[in-house]
Amino acid sequence: MSRTVLWFLAAVSLFSTTAAAEPTWVLGVDGVHLQQRGKARVEIKLPEWHWAHEPYACPPAIAIGPRGEALVTSNVLPVLWKINPQTLAVTVHSLQLDADSDKDVGFLGMVYSARDNAYFAVSELHGTLWRIDPLLRRAQKISLSEPMRGACSMSMQREERTSRFSRLCVERRSVHLAPDQRSAYVQAASCTADAFALRGGAR
Repeated sequence: MSRTVLWFLAAVSLFSTTAAAEPTWVLGVDGVHLQQRGKARVEIKLPEWHWAHEPYACPPAIAIGPRGEALVTSNVLPVLWKINPQTLAVTVHSLQLDADSDKDVGFLGMVYSARDNAYFAVSELHGTLWRIDPLLRRAQKISLSEPMRGACSMSMQREERTSRFSRLCVERRSVHLAPDQRSAYVQAASCTADAFALRGGAR
């Protein structure tokens, strides 16, 4: 089974303390499908959404923000599409990169960190890691101990109360962020994702 087929079968659960049933966001060819128990499936178009198909790149990603918003990436452009969970309105956010402005930078994995009040995203082609501010204006390149080429997914690791460092799971690699989030150490070790981080950091 190809990664594309798995991509269409995969869904991202949206955690909500007020909703009776958890909505599910599923990526499609032209946008996102919203599925909720007891309701008709809703198709949400993403205006000017550009992405590269296999075998050129891994599929784009969905990240869930702190207020339940769904953010969809492009795997070829530093642009995000944000879907309001109440109105389903879509807004487009072009990120200003602080580096690699001469390259094609898209994001294959993305996750929100409640601890850092920021999003983290990985670019497969260049093996780079980025910090995106919560207002979705800027993307800051994080210096890595080694590149992470071929990384198609990421999540937050479970937090250790005594640790000052945030940790990411990036394609089965453990990434330890420095306190200032400007650099990170990549370790080829298995890691365990934080289930709450996968749902946008809500607790």
